[in-house]
Parts: sequence; C-alpha cells; structure tokens
Amino acid sequence: MITFGAYIQVPFCQTKCTYCNFHTGVVARDRYEPYAAAVCREIAESAPYAGTQAIDTIYIGGGTPSLLAPTALARILDALRKSYRVDPQEITLEADPETISQIKASAWLDAGFNRVSLGAQSFDDRELQATGRMHRREDIFRAVEILRAVGFRNISMDLIAGLPHQTRESWERSVTELLRLYPEHVSIYMLEVDESSRLGKESLAGGSRYSADAIPSDDAQADFYESACERLAAAGYNHYEISNWALPGRESRHNLKYWRRDPYLGFGAGAHSFDGASRWANIHDPARYVTCIERGTSTRELIETLTPWHALHEEFFLGLRRLEGIDLARIERDLDPTLANRLATLQQRIEMLRSHGLLDLEGGRLRIPPDRLTVSNEVFLELLG
Repeated sequence: MITFGAYIQVPFCQTKCTYCNFHTGVVARDRYEPYAAAVCREIAESAPYAGTQAIDTIYIGGGTPSLLAPTALARILDALRKSYRVDPQEITLEADPETISQIKASAWLDAGFNRVSLGAQSFDDRELQATGRMHRREDIFRAVEILRAVGFRNISMDLIAGLPHQTRESWERSVTELLRLYPEHVSIYMLEVDESSRLGKESLAGGSRYSADAIPSDDAQADFYESACERLAAAGYNHYEISNWALPGRESRHNLKYWRRDPYLGFGAGAHSFDGASRWANIHDPARYVTCIERGTSTRELIETLTPWHALHEEFFLGLRRLEGIDLARIERDLDPTLANRLATLQQRIEMLRSHGLLDLEGGRLRIPPDRLTVSNEVFLELLG
C-alpha cells in the first residue's frame, strides 16, 4: 500500500534572517491562532484524499513552527488523525533554539512529536548575529539539554557553510560543537546567494550591508563542506543525501519521500503536494490563505500535471541527490516509449560526464561520486539543462 507524507507549513518567524529566500515573515502573534485553525479546516476538507489514504510521516516546517502554542500544534496533529489513517513512523517539528522551553518540549512529546529539527546554523555568535538569528551558541546547548531531558531521542541539527565572517577555524569549531551534542541527524547546507534574500541581493550588487563583503569564497565553502564530510563519516554518520547525514537508521523518512518521488500532501500557505502524477501548491500569502479557508474558496494557485519528460527529469534531478544514486536500468526498463530520443540524449551526456569523473555508473546505478558533490549543481546543469 502506498503511504503519503504530510507537510504543514507555518510561515511565521520572529525575525527574517538575512540569507532567507523563503516565503516567510514576521507577523503579530494574534495571527497564529487563526492560521492554525485554517490549517485544521483545510485538513478536514481535503477531499478526495481525506479518509482514504494512510500517512506515515508528518513534518511541520516553516518558518518557525515552534512559535505556535503547543495546543495549536497538537490540534493540527489531531486533525490529521481524524481525517486520515495515521501510522506515525516519524513526526517532525522544526524549532529554533531560543523558542524551546521544558513546558513546550514536554507538550510536543505528549502531542505525538518524536523528532525535532533544530535550526542551529552556527555555533559562532558573530556569525549568528550577522545573519539576524535570534539565538546564540549557549541557546543551542540549552535547547538540546531540554529536548533530551523530556525524552526526545531523535534530533536533527542544521549548519550552514558560507555564513558571513565564517573562517576555517570557526567552521571547524561549529562542527566540533555539533559532534559534542551528537544529534541523530545532521543537515549541512551551502549558503545560497540569490537576489531573493537581502544578503544575496547585496552580495550580487557588490555591497557590504548585512556583512555581504564577508561571505567566504566558493572554494572556502567547498573546503568547509568536504571537511565536514570527513569528520561526520569518522563519527559514524552515513552520508545519504547531498546535504544530509544520519546515524544508522535515523535518515529522515519524510524527506526521503521527496527524493524518491513518493506522494505527499501539503497544508498551509505555500505548501506543495504531489500524488505521483500531479503537483499543486497553495497560495503563499498567509492572510490570503486564511481568508480563502474562511470563505470556503480554493487555496490553490498552481496545479501541474507532469508530462512523462518532467517525470523523467525529476527522476534524475531528485534521485542523483541521494548518495546511492538512481537505478538507471529500472528507468530504461519502465521508460515511456515517447521518451526514447530524450533518453538517448541523456545517455550521451552521462557518458561525457563519466569521462570527466563527474558521474559513476556501476551495477546499473548512476550516481555523483562523493568527491564531486560540491559541484553537483554543475552536474545537474550539464545533464539536464
């Protein structure tokens, strides 16, 4: 039986980080409760899937979902349980360190959450302050101590390679501090510089606001990433996706659904869904989203039925993010006949990239070599562009 994942978007933050290019924002706290109520109503009215599909992973992300009252988060989980057959293998809540208290953490556990994704980003206070983060190094240690004390045994932590003022020394200290806490799961992201964020726009313009002139070079960021790969491997973590590592058996079950193209349902402003054949998304503006729910009108702003070519494109783009790669033999076997010419072109590009050491093909599986992951975007562009 095919099981779905459920994603709930909470697009609220205390501050907008300088590097953030997500559709999130800072709003008055009295907006939180109407939003949570709207999400619960969307879940209850989510025909044709409600009551017919099983859900085995739930992920509440953002934004900063830990800003919502624990009772509101519990109601969202209850709404899913009432409308779907929920068999919770993994229920994740994203949280910022400074928002965590013992009362909240205990309530999250009681509500059914069994995994917390902690947005650490750095253990260096100068880097955190420069990017507009609210927490500091000590808040991370305090948050993990609280989560462990109340009973959480599955914690994920994020770091960002390439923050302004980051040096090789400060990066190595952050990795050392993370390994001291020994979370079950680690995500490491390379800083994304684009004009959708304040920092990216300033950097692309050659300015110095937001410490844009203190962003490490691309080569330095690649060095940071490669050093983390080595240290995490030595500490027993399995590198299973370009940006993700896990202790044995602790891979993110929910996120694996995205990379495997498994189905998932999204609820809330800006949330995306996929049923295997089509993708759709809700409107991004949370106020408009709540108004639509209250008026009983559609929240969808994008509905896309995937063509066979789009599906094949996704097979490569998403599958090659995983270190195990993709089963090329299966793709060739199940290929839509109309895509024969496109696959032939892809195979020519694959051979070219293999000749340059940018792709490996062994036992029918195609993958990006571990030592070439820092140039994965270039590989995708050459293969699929």
